[in-house]
Amino acid sequence: MAEHESLEFGKADFVLLDNVSMEEFMANLKLRFEKGRIYTYIGEVVVSVNPYRAMNIYGRDVIEQYKGRELYERPPHLFAIADAAYKAMKRRNKDTCIVISGESGAGKTEASKYIMQYIAAITNPNQRAEVERVKNMLLKSNCVLEAFGNAKTNRNDNSSRFGKYMDINFDFKGDPIGGHINNYLLEKSRVIFQQEGERSFHSFYQLLRGAPDSLLRSLHIQKDPKAYNFIKVGGQLKSCINDGADFKAVADAMKVIGFTGDEIQTVYKILATILHLGNLTFGVDGDVTLIENTKLVSVIRELLSTKEENVEKALLYRTVATGRDVIEKQHTTQEANYGRDALAKAMYERLFCWIVSRINDIIEVRNYDAKIHGKNTVIGVLDIYGFEIFQNNSFEQFCINYCNEKLQQLFIQLVLKQEQDEYQREGIPWKHIDYFNNQIIVDLVEQQHKGIFAVLDEACMNVGKVTDEVFLQGLNTKLAKHAHYTSRKLSPTDKSLEFDRDFRIRHYAGDVVYSVVGFIDKNKDTLFQDFKRLLYNSSNSVLKAMWPEGKLRITEVTKRPLTAATLFKNSMISLVENLASKEPYYVRCIKPNDVKSPLLFEHERCRHQVEYLGLLENVRVRRAGFANRQTYPRFLQRYKMISEFTWPNHDLPSDKDAVKRLLQGCGFDHDVAYGKTKVFIRTPRTLFSLEEQRAEMVQRIVLFLQKVWRGTIARMRYRRMRAALTILQAYRRYKVKSYIREVNRRFKNVRSMKDHGRHVKWPTPPKVLRRFEEALKSIHSRWWAWTLIKGLSPEETLQVRAKVAGLEALKGQRADLGLQRAWEGNYLKRDSPDTAASFTLVSSDLQRKDKFMRVLFSCNVRKINRFHKSENRAVLITDRHLYKMDPLKQYKPMKSIPLYNVTGLSVSPGKDQLVVFHTKDSRDLVVCLQDMVPANESRIGELVGTLLSHFKSSIVSPKSTAVDIRHAGDRSIFY
Repeated sequence: MAEHESLEFGKADFVLLDNVSMEEFMANLKLRFEKGRIYTYIGEVVVSVNPYRAMNIYGRDVIEQYKGRELYERPPHLFAIADAAYKAMKRRNKDTCIVISGESGAGKTEASKYIMQYIAAITNPNQRAEVERVKNMLLKSNCVLEAFGNAKTNRNDNSSRFGKYMDINFDFKGDPIGGHINNYLLEKSRVIFQQEGERSFHSFYQLLRGAPDSLLRSLHIQKDPKAYNFIKVGGQLKSCINDGADFKAVADAMKVIGFTGDEIQTVYKILATILHLGNLTFGVDGDVTLIENTKLVSVIRELLSTKEENVEKALLYRTVATGRDVIEKQHTTQEANYGRDALAKAMYERLFCWIVSRINDIIEVRNYDAKIHGKNTVIGVLDIYGFEIFQNNSFEQFCINYCNEKLQQLFIQLVLKQEQDEYQREGIPWKHIDYFNNQIIVDLVEQQHKGIFAVLDEACMNVGKVTDEVFLQGLNTKLAKHAHYTSRKLSPTDKSLEFDRDFRIRHYAGDVVYSVVGFIDKNKDTLFQDFKRLLYNSSNSVLKAMWPEGKLRITEVTKRPLTAATLFKNSMISLVENLASKEPYYVRCIKPNDVKSPLLFEHERCRHQVEYLGLLENVRVRRAGFANRQTYPRFLQRYKMISEFTWPNHDLPSDKDAVKRLLQGCGFDHDVAYGKTKVFIRTPRTLFSLEEQRAEMVQRIVLFLQKVWRGTIARMRYRRMRAALTILQAYRRYKVKSYIREVNRRFKNVRSMKDHGRHVKWPTPPKVLRRFEEALKSIHSRWWAWTLIKGLSPEETLQVRAKVAGLEALKGQRADLGLQRAWEGNYLKRDSPDTAASFTLVSSDLQRKDKFMRVLFSCNVRKINRFHKSENRAVLITDRHLYKMDPLKQYKPMKSIPLYNVTGLSVSPGKDQLVVFHTKDSRDLVVCLQDMVPANESRIGELVGTLLSHFKSSIVSPKSTAVDIRHAGDRSIFY
């Protein structure tokens, strides 16, 4: 059974319903649809409901969940059926097939694409290039066939208007190596006529709306579909289909598959020719039938690569051979219109069959020898039209419904046969099951001489004018007593049937009324030989190859061609024989509503589909004996935790004995049967009880495993953390020791070095020693400085301190601080040798008077007063006062300022030597050293450094004057 889902989603397998009735079946189907569960099993059959919305259940992660799993191990899904078919093919070396059925719009085409996608995803794990090429071509073929074989209908925007059966060939390793496609009954009448609200085949609209302008011009067509009679009904519709993007996708797919450029161009020319044929009109001039728009004839001639007169002749005349004589019979307007339409339909059908044949030529398995490469196995995928009932059911619906009768017959037979064979293999008694056998309806259609197809062919072979009414009379005569056939003549009181038009067949899916109008013409499928010769004589080799029968001479006698009904019957018989030779898997598609709503579930509509798909009957067949069966190892693997005798492993002689002991312990021994390799469970309630007990035990097991595993993980994490910490500590010690040893090695002989290790590069420290490195560098710098100054005299020491103070204050602010020369301090003696004696005398008097200890700085300056006038002056700075002197009067002191009254010193950042002494009484002294000092000698740095050094050495209290430095305007030295 499927993986146990919560009851809120309903039963994942219809076989597990408590009561098998239509009401319970529909209630379960509706519940699952509303809960977003679009797939449900009937044993090994998947019932699929079209969700009409995108669902995130087809990605690579979902594919991995179903790969290699049994059906009941995961929730119902298309992938499960595809995997089951693939496993049966690969493990048992057996051909399998997947039959997808359902009415138009039920999701058959999408289902087949998802199945192909799954098979492509799980094969070729070694990424062999040739296998990838084959897979790509098989997937791309869907795109091409949809363009030329699908159309928008009132029920479905992408309805398949043909049946398709694809065989995928696999090598002994299970990798796809090729394939083959069979197509059935293309609805070619759609080429010339569509119901209101429907479109012709996608290919026409893709060409008009997606082809480049240059291609359209070469084909003499325009973008507007409403300009062409054959497709203008569909051209007026607003649709979400992106024809432009689809045109490019189809063109790319054809190139990938292997269509040549000439072949693709011929395809476009045939489509354009059909569009132009629809616009041809015929008129009458007396007794002569004429083509009214003759310009189109030359266009058609160009597209078909033939002669214009031959085109016109084929459209207006029919060549008839009577013995050796050849007669050209002119068409009436009605006959010309019929011939034009027949030509358009035949060209499109022949084009479609040629495309299928061309794809088959490319994907066909070549050079495969079973003796060398192993057996070639096959998975078949059948995507074919479902049972159809319209207001006016025609010849096409009759053939489609006959096809579904054949497939339903096969379905019931194979399901019963599979059940019977399995019971016999396992040694379980088989109970006969009554079911509706639709062989009587199949015989009604296909029986020789008596069936509807036989009567139709007989009517078509009659000489003279044969009408649809004559065909209906033949049916009434031969089938008057058949229980599943009736008409108005046979049931005069049944007013739902029209006289001489309708007949009704009681199908397994319900009663269907068919109109005989068009049966004769569609069965004959007449195309005048003149058109075949016209197309065969084309200079286009691709087009010519499509019409080989055109090479026959006019007088050459040929057999009567098989009718459309006979061809279809033969193809269906061949298809059923092919499917019967394989192990079948089924996907039954259901359309929940007609308005494509993801929320609406129309009960009556779905009920009707369930009836004609035979789903309830399928459930009854499956439930007639045992609802579920599993192999002993699989059963134990799923339920062994329920019993102490089987958990965690049993010690009984066999798995069969272990299963018996488990079921006996649960009290279910009366509701099961034991086969040779499988256990059979009769009622769903037993299975549900097993599932409930399993779910309870699994929860306890999971909790226990989580506890053990969490403890294990915690211990592992602790051991890892402890080991990491030990390693980290050892590594840190190693890095610290390495760093200390390296520092010691580099600075070992620093005392004997000329620069005392100034050039030695420090090693990079570990992060933990970054601050330690800074301390080491600081210690080394202090030691290095102490080493340099320990041998200096007191005077040199004072000068060094002054230079350091000046550098700290003005570094980066002035270009030249005079650090490279000796700082003399008292420059008045040197700068003015003539007046040096006078200055010495004055300075001695001031020393005696003011008791200063030493001269800090003296220099000739240019004083600037508040009126911006400048005068020559001299400045003498001692350790107690600042003196302004007049050098012209033997350095007579003009002003004396105690140093404690000086509040700041401002200097200029430029090359000039402007200095401002700020005082407490705001009577600042502004002088300039530049004019009185040699150009290459800057004394600003010396002045600043000397004063800062003096005041730092004289600070004795925390309350001493603070020092701050800034330039003139924004930089001052404050004391």
